[in-house]
Amino acid sequence: MDIFAELTWRGLIHQTTDPENLPEWLRTGSRTLYAGFDPTADSLHVGHLVSLLMLRRFQRAGHRPIALVGGATGMIGDPTGKSEERNLLSVETLRANVEGMQRQMRRVLDFDAVANPALLLNNYDWISPFSYLTFLRDIGKCFPVNVMLAKDSVKARLERSDAGLSYTEFSYMLLQAYDFVHLNRAHGCELQIGGSDQWGNITAGIDLGRRMHGLQLYGLTTPLLTKSDGTKMGKTESGAVWLAAERTSPYQFYQYWINVDDADVSKCLRFFTDLTRDEVEALDASRANNAAARDSQRRLAEEVTRLIHGEEGLKVAQRATAIFFGEAISGLNDAQLATVFADVPSAELPRSALSGAGLNILDAFAVESLGLAKSKGEARRTIMQGGGYVNNHRVENIELQLTPAQLASESCIVLRAGKKKYALLRFVE
Repeated sequence: MDIFAELTWRGLIHQTTDPENLPEWLRTGSRTLYAGFDPTADSLHVGHLVSLLMLRRFQRAGHRPIALVGGATGMIGDPTGKSEERNLLSVETLRANVEGMQRQMRRVLDFDAVANPALLLNNYDWISPFSYLTFLRDIGKCFPVNVMLAKDSVKARLERSDAGLSYTEFSYMLLQAYDFVHLNRAHGCELQIGGSDQWGNITAGIDLGRRMHGLQLYGLTTPLLTKSDGTKMGKTESGAVWLAAERTSPYQFYQYWINVDDADVSKCLRFFTDLTRDEVEALDASRANNAAARDSQRRLAEEVTRLIHGEEGLKVAQRATAIFFGEAISGLNDAQLATVFADVPSAELPRSALSGAGLNILDAFAVESLGLAKSKGEARRTIMQGGGYVNNHRVENIELQLTPAQLASESCIVLRAGKKKYALLRFVE
């Protein structure tokens, strides 16, 4: 595969350090490249996914990718794009974050490939042994301060009257630059990739490699992940879209892609899926003829959810989508129901409430913490007007008694008022 041509049609190349020679250099051999990820949380998010999938594309084209987790640089925090200094994380928190990110990277990259297995490294392993004096003597002397001051990420902070730049954050660029040099010496790495906001850090590493060892290194950046209106992609009202199911459920993840705007979906198909150019262009044509069908969004959601959460996660997300559109609820276990209804109100009642005559439907709907009805009177009106549902089956009789027969799983019953107001009632021993 001509990886440079592939990235070009997908719109994934923003800048390169050697645009005339880099395409041919990539075509004439298997190269080693890396992308860095700061462990500021115990999960990657959609913003990281472009770089992670870039590494995957390079690996599939025969190159060797290195996913570098910044266990050391994460202790400082990248000042790029930040208006104020970050809070420093503890060693324990960073370690937990690194472990969480590594689990997700293993879903995307092949670390067991025979020819070009991916590497997963942590820069804490080679930066932490340095003494302060040794680092200043061996690396700091090769790093001109005027080069650092010329970087946009540094200038932007220094020009602000309300927020300066500490010596700690100022040192971030030097540490990251040394990563490139170390990876070249230890693993033959010659290319660094990252978002366009990392251009200054990438070129700093290239410059340091030249000054220290006369190295010829390369850099390539991708466009920042933005919507057609210029705002950042990967954010929702509730915050970032995470790759960890514990932070963003497979259903929420799937829905994020289903709801991508028509103006943005073609870019997302190119950035986030392995669909061929012909397949993407066919979806573009289909969308132009019938945007309401949302075929592009559905295919996008399927491809990305399957990649991050596996076939089982995709099935749960699709089932949840069908349920929220009124499909009858059955054949699910407690864990699956908890995933599907992770964001709806819930309450617990003793299992004994279902025994004997059972629990009257009006009493169930009036459980205060569920938010379905403020009183039994309101619950009565909702049901009599046809707006009460148990497991997405309409309640026809206000005398209905809930018994174990109504359980949708081992211990849960799903209640619904109107079209969208769901609640989960759990019955515990």
